[in-house]
Amino acid sequence: MTINGAPTARTALPIQIYALTAAAFAIGTTEFVIMGLLPEIAADLQVSIPSAGLLVAGYALGVVVGAPILTLGTLRFERKSLLLSLMGLFIAGNVIAAIAPSYEILMIARVVAALCHGTFFGVGAVVAASLVPSDRQASAIALMFTGLALANILGVPGGTAIGQMFGWRATFWCVSAIGAAAAIAIAFLIRPMQAPPTAGIASEFVALRSASLWLALGTTVFGFGGVFVILTFIAPILRDATGMSPDTVAIALLVFGAGLTLGNPVGGRLADRALMPSLIAILAVLSALQLVFGWAMFHLAATYVFLFCWGVAAFATIAPLQTRVVHASPAAPALASSLNIAAFNLGNACGAFIGGGLIDRGFALPALTVAGAAMTACGLALALAGSRLDLSAKRRAG
Repeated sequence: MTINGAPTARTALPIQIYALTAAAFAIGTTEFVIMGLLPEIAADLQVSIPSAGLLVAGYALGVVVGAPILTLGTLRFERKSLLLSLMGLFIAGNVIAAIAPSYEILMIARVVAALCHGTFFGVGAVVAASLVPSDRQASAIALMFTGLALANILGVPGGTAIGQMFGWRATFWCVSAIGAAAAIAIAFLIRPMQAPPTAGIASEFVALRSASLWLALGTTVFGFGGVFVILTFIAPILRDATGMSPDTVAIALLVFGAGLTLGNPVGGRLADRALMPSLIAILAVLSALQLVFGWAMFHLAATYVFLFCWGVAAFATIAPLQTRVVHASPAAPALASSLNIAAFNLGNACGAFIGGGLIDRGFALPALTVAGAAMTACGLALALAGSRLDLSAKRRAG
């Protein structure tokens, strides 16, 4: 079989997707590494832990704002040039973060770096899917998003260790270098690709009238957002509740990252076989796991087991959620895909706000797990509603 004139095989995905994976690794590292460095950043910039946690929310909101604006503004841009321009914006944001003299400048730097995030993953997911047959699209998207999983298994623990040894600014210098390397990979491996035909911004908005699409986006916001109620404050949880030393936190994040790495391809394969049943089952397991963590966080061995299983469940949602929105909006796949990345990050921001609010109001750390489980359960309910809507549409069409 050939796709766009290039041969494909069932056993191998095109090498071009690995360039996107490298960029996803860089972007994922800068998004998630800050959670392992909250105590160091808070101490250096003389702000509270909840205030430092808002740097996670600031990044997420930057994605929410940047995704639709940049995607709509670049509808007719050649894809390779667009991806390289977005990586340039990402590198600039991380360099500013590395030299930021204050909390406010660091927040601005986080937002700048985040602006490219949604459009990059939205366009990248569509490019990856276009390189393979339709029955392998979820696996192709999962391979690109493996970069996020690798960011958690390598980038986050490594960046946390570097920040603890040499200061948190050194971590952002390293992330900038990773971003530059990813841009070089795109320049060499991705061939120029014209943007798909479009009738303009108005036609893209018309394609967003689908109720199924909005249910899918809501599922992403709540389903994955529950993870960030807990994950934003994972370093304080592991230190204060589990009793880990700062050095051990990096090891714990490595275990979590190992789970993410396994969960991502598992989610892609399950989505290729049965999209909605797989998504519903994964969200149910994810919500239950987060509830159990309220007990597990006080036991070292149980915490390690939880972190691995939580990582598997959390990233097993990525490919199904992303594939779901592409299927729900075939007339505007790039915009829908980037909006889903925005939805991921809106959920991340809401999760960070909820977690920080609970801590500020004096709730104990296990309260974060209850709130996270409840938020993911809301996503599960929306997924069930979306599945019923799809079945009704099929019956009407039949």
